[in-house]
Amino acid sequence: MIERKPMTKRMTKRMLIMLICVGLLLAALVGFNLFRAHMFAKFMAANTAPPATVSAVVVHYQTWQPQLAAVGSLRAVRGVDVTTEVAGLVREVAFASGQEAKAGQILVRLNADSDIALLQSLQAAAELAQTVYDRDRAQYDIKAIAKAQLDADAADLKGKKAQVAQQAALVDKKTIRAPFAGRLGITTVNPGQYLNPGDAIVTLQAIDPIYADFSVPQQQLGQLAIGATVAVDTNAYSGQTFTGKIQSVSPKVDSATRNVQIEASVDNHERKLLPGMYANVKIDSGAEQRYLTLPQTAITYNPYGATVFVVKPGTQPNAQGKTLPVAQQVFVTPGPTRGDQVAILKGVGDGTQVVTSGQIKLKNGTPLIINNSVQPADSPNPTPQEQ
Repeated sequence: MIERKPMTKRMTKRMLIMLICVGLLLAALVGFNLFRAHMFAKFMAANTAPPATVSAVVVHYQTWQPQLAAVGSLRAVRGVDVTTEVAGLVREVAFASGQEAKAGQILVRLNADSDIALLQSLQAAAELAQTVYDRDRAQYDIKAIAKAQLDADAADLKGKKAQVAQQAALVDKKTIRAPFAGRLGITTVNPGQYLNPGDAIVTLQAIDPIYADFSVPQQQLGQLAIGATVAVDTNAYSGQTFTGKIQSVSPKVDSATRNVQIEASVDNHERKLLPGMYANVKIDSGAEQRYLTLPQTAITYNPYGATVFVVKPGTQPNAQGKTLPVAQQVFVTPGPTRGDQVAILKGVGDGTQVVTSGQIKLKNGTPLIINNSVQPADSPNPTPQEQ
């Protein structure tokens, strides 16, 4: 019994030493794992993708006026190439190219000397026939001549007067006048030039107001009405819009294109719009609507749909200890477009910050640096900028 007590103490001592060693080993393992995790996190933080510099915009609601768009051409309310009905030598050109002409204004006089001389001869013959008729009428009243003689005199007088009227009309045709008020074009006719019937002298165009002719698909016909307001613009005057109203709608739909022809009368008191110009036509259609809008450059299209990158708050600091926002890709449903803008029907909400440029270098979780010093175009009515 006396010998077992020292042995028990030695066993206890060994157990304590073993437990201490095991504890130290476990502590070393835990410490090593913690150190490894710390170093791994530090390594990953040091090797994360660098932040991408992008521009971004906050999505808000905007009021849109639905519009139908078409491309048409401008046409004068009245336009004609002034010609001559009879042949003749030009004696006088009584207008200047490009001037405004009044209705009935003399434009060109042709040589009519021989025609005037013949007219005077016929007038003299008609006056003689009138004298003969008056004398025979007096003779007939006293029964000195027969009624047949008086009838012959009357017929001769009518014939002479008809010849005078015919020749007077020919003389009048030698003076060419403006058939209506308008702007004259450029002429190449000069005094001394011989004109044949039908030769063009100058173009005459009445351009205030001016017509805009355009076509719309038949499915949009129900959205149009006589008197509806239209806005017309052309690249000749960038940024300027001319207003007008729908004047008439063709009663026939083109069976080849299924389009219907529309005619609008456009105010042109400044005489800037000219016949033959092409024009962009926009027609207000329906009541105003509210849409969330984005610049069209913010949307990326792929086979799976349309996506945008939204800006989310970051959770991990970078190597410099800063927590940057990150990108997150979401699917959206785009709606109608207006200039540089597109309506977003689903996918983002009011107040969401969306990346508008630089998406090509982004993926989910990419740190972002927002730089809005340069923003993509976001105008509802863009105009071309020519350098």
